[in-house]
Amino acid sequence: MIQEITLDTIQNFEKDFKKCRKNGVIQRSVMKNGIFASSENQESLVKNTPVFSIDLDTGQVSNQKRSGRCWMFAALNTFRHKIATDFKLKDFELSQNYTFFWDKFEKANYFYGNVIKTAKEPITSREVAFLLATPQQDGGQWDMLVAIIQKYGIVPKSVMPETYSSSNSGELNSLLNKKLRKDAMDLRGLVEAGKKEAEIESAKQGMLKDVYNILATSLGIPPKHFDFSYRDTSEAYVYDQNLTPQSFYDKYIGIDLNEYVSVINAPTKDKPYNQLYTVDMLGNVVGGKEVCHLNVDMDTFKQLAIAQLKAGESVWYGCDVGQFSTRDSGIMATDVYKFNQTFSVNFDMTKAERLDSGESLMTHAMVLTGVDLVDDQPTKWKVENSWGDKVGTKGYFVMSDDWMSEYTYQIVVRKEFLSEELKEVVEKNEMTRLAPWDPMGALA
Repeated sequence: MIQEITLDTIQNFEKDFKKCRKNGVIQRSVMKNGIFASSENQESLVKNTPVFSIDLDTGQVSNQKRSGRCWMFAALNTFRHKIATDFKLKDFELSQNYTFFWDKFEKANYFYGNVIKTAKEPITSREVAFLLATPQQDGGQWDMLVAIIQKYGIVPKSVMPETYSSSNSGELNSLLNKKLRKDAMDLRGLVEAGKKEAEIESAKQGMLKDVYNILATSLGIPPKHFDFSYRDTSEAYVYDQNLTPQSFYDKYIGIDLNEYVSVINAPTKDKPYNQLYTVDMLGNVVGGKEVCHLNVDMDTFKQLAIAQLKAGESVWYGCDVGQFSTRDSGIMATDVYKFNQTFSVNFDMTKAERLDSGESLMTHAMVLTGVDLVDDQPTKWKVENSWGDKVGTKGYFVMSDDWMSEYTYQIVVRKEFLSEELKEVVEKNEMTRLAPWDPMGALA
């Protein structure tokens, strides 16, 4: 039986706290400056200088502003790097608003499908509660953007620029989720009333029309055809006419997205290494690419990222950016804050324990653009963020190798870098299906 806290217990705690002289010094610092500033370790900043043995030239960083589109920005940035190199473009960006529109629209349809599928379950079931908690949001995963691009293509930012709602998505998300929850109750009602599939589908189409109208009003109508003009770094003028989003992707990017694989490091007992995993009810495009993760040990994980960087290609990656990171100096390192010393409390957990307990999961996606190798072993990594150039070193962060081990969960690499054994696992495509709330289903 749990015992109550007694006044004597509290008095003893207070007496012990005051008895330790250093507690008073730390208390004054924390009360004046806050926990993080008082715990910041300057030695970590010195160790993690922004100098790397492999350093790709990727240009100016982008800015997702007040939206949760980091996964989208990170993916489009990897494409932008290729375009900038192949076509000698400077400070070029792809339209994040274009992919944002189609992601929102497809997520609505995906949500309706899951609502209909679970309509006979009690409203209190965990699956239904999971769906209704967040019908849609800005976040996503690599394979979800692949599904969008394979269906809708891609366009330059100049063709479909940002709007208020794409850069400040809170109002749009609030309204869309209000609409989707109402529609969910209506769809459940139709199923409960025994309506035929055709009638339910007709109702769903009407709901999707409303969603389209909301998105078109807030984000604009995605272009079907457009012209593209630019001057390259040598000031040569190029004018390309009558492109479609698909033909633009084929001509200017031309990457076969099926040749890439999502690789994760999830050292929990329920996910043996060298196996494929997917997550139930996670996706956006119905009939599109399914989310698929290859789980490997951290040494393999890092070597795959290094191999792609050595080949001159940046790496999309997902991590828990809020853990032991400084926004101003742009340092991500396990020793950048000394919380254990500040409070004389042990906060340490293993990576598996953090995942299993909900203490950590993927919250943000960025791009690996460099690594510092000493005796062919990584010591720190260069990271392109999407928070503008006012943070870190002109928007770039430094990630210590220890931080990579503890708080990075996902990278996307070309299949050619996999070992023959891992290629065989991917080719077999035998996936274990995880619960919707599994930490590997977190959206960056």
